[in-house]
Amino acid sequence: MSITERMWDTLATVIRMNDKVVTLSVQMAEQQRKIEDLTARVIRLETALEIVLARRPARRIDRS
Repeated sequence: MSITERMWDTLATVIRMNDKVVTLSVQMAEQQRKIEDLTARVIRLETALEIVLARRPARRIDRS
């Protein structure tokens, strides 16, 4: 294999690796967006739960 062929193969490998890195970057950004969306949903659920619990009258503990 000549030096030119090895250089060409190396360049092709680097280009393929770059494509994979770009693809992974896009996937990671999408996953981050989903995580942030889920975090916001959990915060809203926690808030709703706290509001419901705050409106309930306090229960008396019967210690007979």
